Amino acid sequence: MNLSNLKPAEGATHREGKVVGRGQGSGKGGTSTRGHKGAKSRSGYSKKIGFEGGQMPLQRRVPKFGFKNINRKEYAGINLDRLQDLVDRGLAKDVITFDVLVENRLAGKSELVKILGGGQLTAKLQVSAHKFTATAKAAIEAAGGEAISL
Repeated sequence: MNLSNLKPAEGATHREGKVVGRGQGSGKGGTSTRGHKGAKSRSGYSKKIGFEGGQMPLQRRVPKFGFKNINRKEYAGINLDRLQDLVDRGLAKDVITFDVLVENRLAGKSELVKILGGGQLTAKLQVSAHKFTATAKAAIEAAGGEAISL
C-alpha cells in the first residue's frame, strides 16, 4: 500500500453525480456547468410549470369544455356479493356497519360508502352505509335484512 492507491472504505462515501462550484481545479469551475449568463445560470431560477419558452403552452392551446362540480361527493362502491363473502368467511354475522367495512378494507375510514346491487345476497343482514342503490336496498330487504342510511 502506498499513497497512489489509497481510497475510502466501502460505503464510506455517498456522493453521486458531478461536484460543481469548487473552483478551477475541479474541472467544473468558472460557470459551474451552468453556461454563460441568462436566467438559468442564476440562483433562484425556477421555470413555471408548463412553460414552453414563450410559445403558447399546451394547457392553454387545448380547448376546454364541460363542467367540474366542486361539491361532488365520491362514494366507494361495494357490491352485495362482497357483503355475502364477508358472511361466508365468518368476518361478519348479521350486522354490517361502516366500521366492519373499514376493518375488512372494503372502504377507507374517510370515504363515503354506497352499497351497489351487484351479485346475490342470501344472508339476513342489517347493513349500515351512507347510500344504497334501489336494487341493493330491494335485495337486502328481500333477504329479510334491513338497509340503514347513515
